[in-house]
Amino acid sequence: MSADSSPGLTRPRSGDGGGGAAVNNAADISVIVIYFLVVLAVGVWAMVRTNRSTVGGFFLAGRSMVWWPIGASLFASNIGSGHFVGIAGTAAAGGIAIGGFEWNALVVVVILGWLFVPIYIKAGVVTMPEYLKKRFGGHRIRIYLSVLSLFLYVFTKISADMFSGAIFINQALGLNIYLAVVILLLITALYTVTGGLAAVIYTDTLQTIIMVVGSFILMGFAFNEVGGYENFQVLYMKSIPNITANISAACYEPRPDSFHIFRNALTGDLPWPGLVFGLTIQATWYWCTDQVIVQRCLSAKNLSHVKAGCILCGYLKLLPMFLMVFPGMISRILYPNEVACVVPAECEKFCDASVGCTNIAYPKLVLDLMPDGLMLSVMMASLMSSLTSIFNSASTLFTMDIYTKVRRNASEKELMIAGRVFIMALIGVSIAWIPIVQSAQSGQLFDYIQSITSYLTPPIAAVFILAIFCKRVNEAGAFYGLMIGLAIGLSRMIAEFAFGTGTCAQPSSCPTIICGVHYLYFSIILFCISCIIILGISLMTKPIADHHLYRLCWSLRHHTEKRIDLEEDDWNHNQDTNSLDIEEPSEGPGMCKKALMCFCGLETEKAPKLTEEEQAELQRNLTDTSEKPLWRNVVNANALILLCVCVFLHGFYG
Repeated sequence: MSADSSPGLTRPRSGDGGGGAAVNNAADISVIVIYFLVVLAVGVWAMVRTNRSTVGGFFLAGRSMVWWPIGASLFASNIGSGHFVGIAGTAAAGGIAIGGFEWNALVVVVILGWLFVPIYIKAGVVTMPEYLKKRFGGHRIRIYLSVLSLFLYVFTKISADMFSGAIFINQALGLNIYLAVVILLLITALYTVTGGLAAVIYTDTLQTIIMVVGSFILMGFAFNEVGGYENFQVLYMKSIPNITANISAACYEPRPDSFHIFRNALTGDLPWPGLVFGLTIQATWYWCTDQVIVQRCLSAKNLSHVKAGCILCGYLKLLPMFLMVFPGMISRILYPNEVACVVPAECEKFCDASVGCTNIAYPKLVLDLMPDGLMLSVMMASLMSSLTSIFNSASTLFTMDIYTKVRRNASEKELMIAGRVFIMALIGVSIAWIPIVQSAQSGQLFDYIQSITSYLTPPIAAVFILAIFCKRVNEAGAFYGLMIGLAIGLSRMIAEFAFGTGTCAQPSSCPTIICGVHYLYFSIILFCISCIIILGISLMTKPIADHHLYRLCWSLRHHTEKRIDLEEDDWNHNQDTNSLDIEEPSEGPGMCKKALMCFCGLETEKAPKLTEEEQAELQRNLTDTSEKPLWRNVVNANALILLCVCVFLHGFYG
């Protein structure tokens, strides 16, 4: 591979597209080893100081978290290596509009903390499907949502994060992409399987610090290379690959609107109505109803800590535009032949993908400008923080919403084991999906994630919004809205995968009537259809009586009367039965078994049984949303400031 040339810039090469071993000296390797040791030490510390042997302790960190680890964990759970690779890659291809995806979250995290979480806390739930079961009754919505959420984790989150992390390791170490994935997963699974949510949140906090500091350093180096922001704008518009063959100039020249977030409603690659409305629908599903995010909020000490954590996350979400979008565009300036390649044979040479090489924009920049060990640690931090969060939440969904249906009398110990075993199964399925991720959406990873989300999640967002804010909605309306919405979304998704998404040089043959609607517009259409179906069927069928809905919807949130649940709980949190217990020998378990049980948080001593009064008091504390007036005013004022910052930035870069 020859050195890339751009106006006035020449960069040293970082190894060929197959990935030369860039991390090959004692200093770099020492940094990586120290990083992993520190992460494992924090994980072990969190394991030791929290109760992991109960469902509340393992899945909700005993509801004892304060605002700053919650905010850091929300950010780290969201920002995986898929963001570093995917956002930087899409920015290299199309400019700053992809940063609007991140800034949209500034509004939605406020909606999460102020509107959605108070209802979830008052409902006393551990998972989102559990909330829908309490709200609507029946089991079919709960099981459907659990299964669909697990599929989405595999198709969009886990496989995309593993693939992007593997791209980086492939570029840095020259390792086979699948070997890289297996090594990552072994380390990641270790403290997720053993430590529960507390270990995940505390390690996420550490990973956030590493990510932000490392990324800021890289941004400084990157802007230094191109001579500052003004020069960067000029050079980006000139970053064209040398080899273009007979391909249309529109496929390799930077877009004229590269430095605008809001783009033409008809011809833009990210049209502004889609960015404002379609993206907000997806963001509402992700930030306000997704298990990975909401689970962190439910672990908070009280509602003020939830809100403060959401505000911290909002401020952190300001950063990706500067830490990922701009560096991705600078990578195209420095390496136009590789990052902006359009000829399939050339792209195959650089990144083993014929559809384009924008996904290597960030890894390539990192390997040439930064100490390799430091930035490999940053990328591992981003990958592991999001994967651990997803693994923990996926095991929560499976254990509490699916396994308890099969094993109604399961002991807490059995549920803990089932959740951990399920994580291992999830990993295997995710690895098998990686080849599909590699070739989808013209090789732009972030577009792949967002398009899948647009096809499958708007009906879920519609159900949650109407469940909370419209008490007239019932189970029949919600269920058929979900089913019809799923059928419409799948028809688009399957057609797109069947015909292929194509590239600029070789467009897909998918009929315009199916694939011609931008995925963000499709999200708006699907959301509106789902709302109409849910409301229409609900109005034609019997309403749910108010005494079943106390503290489950917005208009009845302050009612203190006893709620009569539509359905009994599948699993009793205070069972005495222990279906896994075998007659223990009178002298107790051996040393090896004791060590294993302690490591996994499955201590054999039984907790003292609570009286009915103690249990009622515990439940009152868990569902309390009261706030001290001082802190309520502080978080409300900060929320207003955050929203003002959001409006200013959209106006400035619009």
